[in-house]
Amino acid sequence: MKRLVATSLTVDLGRRRALATVDLTLEPGRLTVIVGPNGAGKTTLLRALAGLVAPVGGDVTLDGEPVRWMRTSERARSIAYLPQGGTIAWPLPVRNVVALGRLPHGERPDSLSDSGRKAVAEAMAAADVTGFEDRPATELSGGERARVLLARALATKAPVLLVDEPVAALDPRHELTVLQVLKAHAAAGANVVAIMHNLTLAARFADDIVVLDRGRIGAHGTPEDVFTEAQLAASFGISAHVSREAGGLVVVAENPLAEAP
Repeated sequence: MKRLVATSLTVDLGRRRALATVDLTLEPGRLTVIVGPNGAGKTTLLRALAGLVAPVGGDVTLDGEPVRWMRTSERARSIAYLPQGGTIAWPLPVRNVVALGRLPHGERPDSLSDSGRKAVAEAMAAADVTGFEDRPATELSGGERARVLLARALATKAPVLLVDEPVAALDPRHELTVLQVLKAHAAAGANVVAIMHNLTLAARFADDIVVLDRGRIGAHGTPEDVFTEAQLAASFGISAHVSREAGGLVVVAENPLAEAP
């Protein structure tokens, strides 16, 4: 159970300010989804939370400990980070790719402990890639590869999981599968943070929504609190219809506004 906190977090990318004095508390046991227009700083925020981007101001702490000062091995055991569009360069068997998630625990794919083998098997089942064990990872489709990389992150058993657009390359069935996995992972006590663009899926699965707008927090709260027509107009420059249906909150973008925010 780990609380992740950003305090006055400020990040520059070159001469551009990507994040400006972001204050954000992310609680364990919850799935938080970050949304926002292109260029809002979503990926930069996720990388900063993972300790992969050095802030020029403020800090990120994990249960009070600054993430950027953690030993690399300790941080890798504590925070699993899955970037957008991850690649697999070598034709390793899928089971070996997933087993790489055990490296932070000092385990190699060819020398897993009993707990490591269990973690790999559970991760592959959760990501729906059981049966792929012997397939060369380079022969997978984009969606299959995305699920294998998610399984690798899950196999780490880190208390914090940060994922960048985890359903971008998936068909509808596997979109739901992956989001159910993330939701269940959070319900089991993990602190799960995901970037998404599909607002209706975000509303259906997220416990909390963070709207990032030009490097600042535009809104943070439950989907019902955040996904209002006024907020969507202000942050995304769209007119939208928001309704509650049997399956949850539904957000339908109707028209772009005449002037972008």
